[in-house]
Amino acid sequence: MIIYGLSTCAICQRARKALEADGKDVEFRDIRAEPLSETELEELIQEFGDRLVDRSSNDYRSLNDWLKNSEAEAQIAAQPKVMARPVIRNQDKLYLGWDDAVQDALLEG
Repeated sequence: MIIYGLSTCAICQRARKALEADGKDVEFRDIRAEPLSETELEELIQEFGDRLVDRSSNDYRSLNDWLKNSEAEAQIAAQPKVMARPVIRNQDKLYLGWDDAVQDALLEG
């Protein structure tokens, strides 16, 4: 299982701790230190579309108008912190966020 996020993101840390406590083998990937490849980003955009960009974040609001009007791929490539997170890959399934539905799907009992 891979969690894509930021090492400073409290929600990413919470998700990682819960999954590890549940006995899952978790790899964490900080998308600032190791940016997503074009192929990875394309796959996430196909799965989540515009939901992959957190438009309520300060980082998004600080983007210039050109980037705000660009595709999600360009926004995330230019400023990885605008990606909604965490994104969790469990084998061939992808999950966005750490809400009750994602927790129910990934945690046992």
